[in-house]
Amino acid sequence: MMLRRGFILFLPRLVGLLVVACCSMSIVYMLACTPKGDNQQLALPRVHSPTAKEGYEAILQEREEQHRNYIISLKKQIAQLKAELQGRTEQLKNMQNQYPDSLDIRLDHSKPEKAQANLLAFLRSQVDKAEVHSGVKLSTEYAAVPFESFTLQKVYQLETGLTRHPEEKPVRKDKRDELIEVIELAVGSLNKPDGVSKAKPHVYTASDFIEGIYRTEKNKGTLYELTFKGDAKHQFKKIVLFRPFGPVMKVKNENVNMADTLINVIVPLAKRASKFRQFMQNFREMGIQQDGRIHLTVVYFGKEQMNEVKSILENTSKSANFKNFTFIQLNEEFSRGKGLDVGARFWKGNNVVLFFCDVDIYFTAEFLNSCRLNTQPGKKVFYPVLFSQYNPSIIYGDHDSIPSLEQQLIIKKETGFWRDFGFGMTCQYRSDFINIGGFDLDIKGWGGEDVHLYRKYLHSNLMVIRTPVRGLFHLWHEKQCLDELTPEQYKMCMQSKAMNEASHGQLGMLIFKQEIETHLHRQKLSSKKT
Repeated sequence: MMLRRGFILFLPRLVGLLVVACCSMSIVYMLACTPKGDNQQLALPRVHSPTAKEGYEAILQEREEQHRNYIISLKKQIAQLKAELQGRTEQLKNMQNQYPDSLDIRLDHSKPEKAQANLLAFLRSQVDKAEVHSGVKLSTEYAAVPFESFTLQKVYQLETGLTRHPEEKPVRKDKRDELIEVIELAVGSLNKPDGVSKAKPHVYTASDFIEGIYRTEKNKGTLYELTFKGDAKHQFKKIVLFRPFGPVMKVKNENVNMADTLINVIVPLAKRASKFRQFMQNFREMGIQQDGRIHLTVVYFGKEQMNEVKSILENTSKSANFKNFTFIQLNEEFSRGKGLDVGARFWKGNNVVLFFCDVDIYFTAEFLNSCRLNTQPGKKVFYPVLFSQYNPSIIYGDHDSIPSLEQQLIIKKETGFWRDFGFGMTCQYRSDFINIGGFDLDIKGWGGEDVHLYRKYLHSNLMVIRTPVRGLFHLWHEKQCLDELTPEQYKMCMQSKAMNEASHGQLGMLIFKQEIETHLHRQKLSSKKT
């Protein structure tokens, strides 16, 4: 009974609480749904007020004006986008009209597969247009595009730029990124399964990379030829890549076995027995002991010092157990072209790589491999740019003593220069040399015969590989320019003599030596007075 009486007393209170809650919710709802102006909340018109209708009409008009302005803004943006799209379309049409032969590439977004196929066809046509698979006929030696060479650490460059360093770590970031990308792509390509061999494949890394060469044809793209270590000694992996101003494309991936590729080193000589002794020390270490796939042909002019030269050759043969040499003696005036031509034609064996060399040249075993890798019968001849040594007595004049020869042979701008004007050191197959017609035997004495042969190769369909190499040096020696030379030969000889002595800076120090000493003397006297 008491419980019932309590419930009856509590019921009015519960109804009152529900009414209050409903009113509160209605007020909150009305506040939330009231439209706002730009900067402040609009006042709610009273339901029974005479201005209620006008208030709602004002709110609706303001909202309508806001939407109208928004639509106008969208229309302006759409018009601007249409104008930009029209401009881009006109640019694309102009480009297509300017290059009508680019395999009719159309950026048809409705047919992406066709557009992609057209683009790939164009990029591959760039490979065909460039000097990748074969050489092209060139008018002069100045038209040849030289290669640059590089390793993982250094770039060996003809175009030295502002740094004037013949070798350096790539300073420009784009060059570093470019070469890193090419090496990584080559490694990835080498590690890609061929689907044929069942043997466990060799996994290549960047440490297997030996060296590469590259050059850019400005209107076509960049050609890269990279050499990696092979699966066995004297075997290499060579991969050719091309960047046709777009993605890099693999052109060739081939095994190169040089185990049986013999090089016939041909040296024309007259007198100079002491220089020949120095040459044979290098030949024995690099050619016989380290390489082992080499033949030496010495073409000797006259008889003076001939016995001494033959004795040096025979002693090397006995001590190194080396029988692969030929000695040819000619009783006539020295002619470098005649000596090389006679030596090349004297060979009676199979087709062989010929390395035309001089007695004042130092080469490494790595260079001999470069000689093999950059020659191909009927396709390629190799014209390395060697590093020419300055006069050691000038370079090391302020030192206590001149370093050993091996310590002198470093590639720095203070020690020498790329002999890019010289074409005497060259590698080619004998068949190509014979087919091209050999040397001009009417040229006598020093100079001229090498440029004449170089031009013959440029005028042919053979590809001329012209690149600085880190393993070929011209050793400094005092140059004698004889009166018997023609005016043009004498001029070339004197220019070579001037360049061989020292760098511009070092020659300047010699020329202005007296002025420098006078200045130092005055400075010394001035310091004493103070």
